[in-house]
Amino acid sequence: MKPITLDGRGLNRAQLAEIAHGAPVRLDPAQMPAVQRAADFLADQVKRQEPIYGVSTGFGSNADKLLGAHRLRTGLPGASESSDSVLEELQHNLIVTHAVCVGEPFPADVVRAMMAIRINTLMRGHSGIRPVVLEAMAALLNAGVVPVVPRKGSVGASGDLAPLSHLAIVLLGGGEAFYDGERLSGAEALQRAGLAPVKLSHKEGLALNNGTAQMLATAVLAIERLEDLLDTADLAAAMTLDAFAGRLRAFDPHVHDLRPHPGQVQVAANLRRLLDGSRLSDIAYHLVPRFRQWQPESWASADQQALGFDIGWDWVPFNQRHGREKFYQRFRPFRGGKKHQPQDSYSLRCIPQVHGAVRDALEQAKRVVDIELNAVTDNPLLFPGLEGAREIEDQVVSAGHFHGMPLALAMSYLKAAIPVLASISERRLNKLVDPATNDGLPPFLIGNEDGTESGFMIVQYTAAALVNDLASRAHPASVYSIPTSANAEDHVSMGANEGRHVLEMTADLAQVLGLELYTAAQALDYRRDMINAARQLAREGDAEALAAKVQGAPLPGHPDRPGFLAEVEALRAELAASGEFQPSRAVEAAWAALREAIPFMGRDRAMDGDVATAVRLVEDGRVLSAARAALG
Repeated sequence: MKPITLDGRGLNRAQLAEIAHGAPVRLDPAQMPAVQRAADFLADQVKRQEPIYGVSTGFGSNADKLLGAHRLRTGLPGASESSDSVLEELQHNLIVTHAVCVGEPFPADVVRAMMAIRINTLMRGHSGIRPVVLEAMAALLNAGVVPVVPRKGSVGASGDLAPLSHLAIVLLGGGEAFYDGERLSGAEALQRAGLAPVKLSHKEGLALNNGTAQMLATAVLAIERLEDLLDTADLAAAMTLDAFAGRLRAFDPHVHDLRPHPGQVQVAANLRRLLDGSRLSDIAYHLVPRFRQWQPESWASADQQALGFDIGWDWVPFNQRHGREKFYQRFRPFRGGKKHQPQDSYSLRCIPQVHGAVRDALEQAKRVVDIELNAVTDNPLLFPGLEGAREIEDQVVSAGHFHGMPLALAMSYLKAAIPVLASISERRLNKLVDPATNDGLPPFLIGNEDGTESGFMIVQYTAAALVNDLASRAHPASVYSIPTSANAEDHVSMGANEGRHVLEMTADLAQVLGLELYTAAQALDYRRDMINAARQLAREGDAEALAAKVQGAPLPGHPDRPGFLAEVEALRAELAASGEFQPSRAVEAAWAALREAIPFMGRDRAMDGDVATAVRLVEDGRVLSAARAALG
């Protein structure tokens, strides 16, 4: 993989994702003089004995303690002398005492992203860190040494102090790290990688652990996953729409011109593209038969009997039309799978509005993240060349760039959006399996002739459980500030929790979408085969053959029988003249990718493997890639 150059200004989300997934880094030589200049400036101020937070003072509530030239504690009984200066010891102690996170370690991609972010921000030359330390950190990253960073322990106060200390402690030869798939002590990992530990100088501990790298890394990787998941959500919705023989006019451009939220407009356009060429969507009500259970006498031929289902319509008698003759002339007086109503349910009709709002939340997160990627986020900030500076405080400024609230609020917004997307997906799934709402598909999408089969019943249970779990985690952590560091950090962001939550929630969202696609593929099989069975019957038989599939028909000899047969013949002629009913190219390709791995379920079978496969096809992008390839 080609190295990604870090200069403190040009890092983007795509590059960070590449580094997270294994790309090496190189430090821009042109930026090194600025880094060295800040380090030299800081060393000079230390010689002048200037009071500088975290350099010549303690941290947090110890900021009022100026460090002396020697240690008082060396006079304590049993005390030993240290070869480190007081200022060096301060930085070392900061790292080793702050590495106190708990929980399972972050995966390697998150940790690698954290390391790259920290290097990049320090490359700006406003932190006072020496080039040799940045080079050591880059070498650590490029050697494949992955510090063990437990997931929990940052409040997003002075940035991600604790997790970043877990990164830095490995540089010092402490902590733990993964190397070649093995969990080792930091010292052994360095040794195996041929690297030497680093000894920190002025402010370098503070520069390494004071920033927003954890929350930013999780945010970027979450965004990377969500971009494909949002496209997958549109694809799942398109497959469900085809399975419903849904109406597409709600997605017309002139409709969305009237309320042009960017995400909404984009989703409507996506749906139009995904469903372009569909021979299932937007077909007339009367052409859609409803499912009937197979019976031994359902069909006249062996080929038809092999379908495993029967089809039917209800006929609206002449004396029940009540002045609706014009409607029934247009749509014909047969009620099959589609209700005679001009609009679909919200979960179908409002896809652009819901999916689009989630896209807008994602775009807001992108804007915040793109700024943060090349921001300086530690404290204090050094301005060695500032014109007109008279006091040290003019050039060494204690500010608040470490505070994670910009990221925290962006992630809170995104965290609230994810359950919304999962929820509408689950509602579509539920609509597919519920015979009261699935427009004539079989209950739970299974034939169930003997009453022994559950079909896709419990798939919806699982989706419902996931949605509930997502919703319970959607409450914003950013609104809860718990002061830390003896109230020196009296307002914190909790941005690290928000970023971690969003990243973890993307996995649950992928599972819900996998369940919808799995269910929609089964529904699509039934819908397509049922309509095409009706078409084939119309092409091979006469009005009497088709009339046998109609309930409520007048019996032979009834005065309405001739008029009824004339209307059946009109239905037969329309079905016979129709081309084969098929989903759109994109939906067909996605369906084929699913069917390559998961066969149609004609009878109840163990579904755990199917479900796991469906989720994996979403996670690895195979279903989405198939649809994209079909679109060209």
